[in-house]
Amino acid sequence: MALALTLGQRGSGNVWPNPAVGCVLVRNGRIVGRGWTQPGGTPHAEVVALQQAGKKAVGATAYVTLEPCAHTGKTGPCVDALVTAGIVRCVIATQDTDPRVAGKGADSLRLAGVEVSEGCLEMQAEAAHYGFFKRISCGSPRITLKLALSLDGRIATKTGESQWITGLEARRDVHVLRSCHDAVLVGGGTARADDPALTVRGLGQTSQPVRIVASKNLDFLGNALKASKKEAPIWLCHAEGHSINPHWNELADKFLAVPQGLDGRLNLQLLVQSLGAEGLTSVLCEGGGTFAAGLLKDHLIDDLIVYSAGVVIGSDGEAGLGGLGVDKLVLATRFELVDCRKIGADIRHHWRSVNF
Repeated sequence: MALALTLGQRGSGNVWPNPAVGCVLVRNGRIVGRGWTQPGGTPHAEVVALQQAGKKAVGATAYVTLEPCAHTGKTGPCVDALVTAGIVRCVIATQDTDPRVAGKGADSLRLAGVEVSEGCLEMQAEAAHYGFFKRISCGSPRITLKLALSLDGRIATKTGESQWITGLEARRDVHVLRSCHDAVLVGGGTARADDPALTVRGLGQTSQPVRIVASKNLDFLGNALKASKKEAPIWLCHAEGHSINPHWNELADKFLAVPQGLDGRLNLQLLVQSLGAEGLTSVLCEGGGTFAAGLLKDHLIDDLIVYSAGVVIGSDGEAGLGGLGVDKLVLATRFELVDCRKIGADIRHHWRSVNF
């Protein structure tokens, strides 16, 4: 099952709206098939593993990170494929919360005479499929916030210089992080100040995330986005009722109109709901400080990835986050440490919301 979970990660970022599932087939103590959900969500992991195993699937045990589907979508039910192939046992890490499955897959296997075991590495599987589960239950994707900070929490000097606070290894890791998400999101402030392309670079041939800019008036140039138009889709989130400059029609693949809150800014709760409605299961937010603070204030961040560099800038530098209005510690957003490691000359720490 640990191998199946690792295999499933290979689909992260390019199988949405489907979950990134992994499957391993074992017969007589030997692996005879491996698979993970393919780009676009088809074929599913189980089918890929069965195709690799061929006749060796007869009498095998299937280890699957998520309950096999029992409904017909773009593909036929995976439970039918497993039964037809002749497996005798299926080990399932965690149940699928999609109402079209939700126990029906396991029940169908049992009715066909297949022995079913559930709950193997369940916590790891739930974490791996959290974005898919969250979209099903709440309608919004898993949101990860990335910050690259000095030791004293700054993202730029007092003159706005920010390239580069972190080292080459950490910056490369950010590209790996992008490739594992369905989409990369920035606010209008970052789009205006940094003119980012938001593509995955330096990793060879890999999947590219949807690139999203959330800007009330779409008042940014977007030169880097225009220059890389053919590399990855571009979505623009703007305020509902605002007219759109015609030049964006040639650039954007999708426009999402978002209602404004009482403060006149985009309603971030509704913004992430609109991203979930489009099928996204995981979104990496790369700033800026005000936009990130808004997501934190609305309790929309599930994971926090922080790259800390061994440099001190001072209080006159630009803070990594905008104001959160916290006057009592009990009101502060809390995160639990998942992982901490050295990466080049910097430290990468992964935190997860206590409400995860």
